[in-house]
Amino acid sequence: MAAELHVALVAADREVWSGQATLVVARTTSGDIGVMPGHQPLLGVLESGPVTIRTSEGGTVIAAVHGGFISFADNKLSLLAEIAELSDEIDVQRAERALERAKSDDDAFAERRAEVRLRAATAR
Repeated sequence: MAAELHVALVAADREVWSGQATLVVARTTSGDIGVMPGHQPLLGVLESGPVTIRTSEGGTVIAAVHGGFISFADNKLSLLAEIAELSDEIDVQRAERALERAKSDDDAFAERRAEVRLRAATAR
């Protein structure tokens, strides 16, 4: 059996995904980070960006994450997000409309959120 870590991706309103993985890539305030089994303990602040989870079964889970914290110890990774959506939950047309609206309103935060949602949705 390959080395695994337990991953829990939790948003403020629900558990988004939980399971075994071999690799998780997320964006933090210090830059992108990859976490594999046996990684040194860490605690960081999540930036808005896609999170990629390589599952133990060989699949890939992608989520759009907007803010929060990442914590790893004892082969348990917690991603505690303010907002998180799995890529297959994202309505691409709605995200495109939100991006156009944010650009016309000159709303940098909304624009970034829409861009992250689109990147996650199209990475499926």
